[in-house]
Amino acid sequence: MAFDAETREQLIDTVRRFVAERLRPLEAQVAEQDRVPDEIVREMADLGLFGLSIPEAFGGLGLAMEDECLVAIELGRTSPAFRSVIGTNVGIGSQGLVMFGTPEQKAKWLPKIASGEIVTSFALTEPEAGSDSAAVQTRARREGDVYVLDGAKRYITNAGKAQLFTVMARTDPDRKGAGGVSAFLVPRDLPGITVGKPEKKMGQQGAHIHDVSFDGVRVPAANRLGEEGEGFKVAMQVLDRGRLHIGAVCVGVAERLIADCVAYANERKQFGQPIAQFQLIQGMLADSKTEALAARALVLETARKRDAGESVTLEASASKYFASEMVGRVADRAVQIFGGAGYVADYGIERLYRDVRIFRIYEGTSQIQQVVIARETLKRGG
Repeated sequence: MAFDAETREQLIDTVRRFVAERLRPLEAQVAEQDRVPDEIVREMADLGLFGLSIPEAFGGLGLAMEDECLVAIELGRTSPAFRSVIGTNVGIGSQGLVMFGTPEQKAKWLPKIASGEIVTSFALTEPEAGSDSAAVQTRARREGDVYVLDGAKRYITNAGKAQLFTVMARTDPDRKGAGGVSAFLVPRDLPGITVGKPEKKMGQQGAHIHDVSFDGVRVPAANRLGEEGEGFKVAMQVLDRGRLHIGAVCVGVAERLIADCVAYANERKQFGQPIAQFQLIQGMLADSKTEALAARALVLETARKRDAGESVTLEASASKYFASEMVGRVADRAVQIFGGAGYVADYGIERLYRDVRIFRIYEGTSQIQQVVIARETLKRGG
């Protein structure tokens, strides 16, 4: 649904205050302890953040894409680990079900996803299938009214807490590429599922990724999402929305970094005056502000097009590509503006510098976005 202006502003203001008053004071603690406190997770659930994109009929807020992006921008103003808590429930872990689920599947799972009672994960990436997502090797063999899953998934966000996986698996071993892949809703409690230890990462401490293996997991045929062979279609439509969401988060992080840079540059003095008075500092601020404004405009315009029912595969990829590359440049300039203070942990700039690096990799690397943008541009004729 699209909120009226007053309701939208109330929602944005609520999230903005929650970020400023509850999340930002805990950033250093979360990074040090590598976990988001349980009480914060409960507060996020109480605010309805797990159900931003879930239809109202199933207990969610049912936000339009533009409104979801505005919320994501606000959540981007703090450590990305907090956003990751709800990220899979809002995006790749739920949207296949929203778009392709049967009425029975939706009624069973969506209310619990929207409330945060269960956490979801999206299991596509494999040791030999990352950017080449159509090369999925996990097998789903039909045996009567069940499919038997065998295979391994890698770097799966929130897998350690997930109670439901959306798993991409090959149902037609004789058909190479995307056409032989199907999607399945796989509950965590089925026998044969093993979740590995959380990976040690460059950044985003408090957000966890795991390997997941499936060894003879018997999944009811009723849990298939869409028709056989539609798995890649499910994945790509989910990623269109997810890429816009990530682009919005990148805008929020950039805006936070710029605000921190302005405050520091006005406070820090060299040669008898605030460094904000030096034109080379101003140049970095100007570049960062201009790029952040451009990314915000691109993300929100694309969101409005999607809300209007237009195909935005090209624009979603362009949004994610530009915004994720943009926030990397802004973070780099922030370290430079802060100087030595930007390189030590006390100010949090070096942490955000590390945190934003992953945005250029997950939900499609920058290079994959370039491929998608070029392909769609050629298809459209310009």
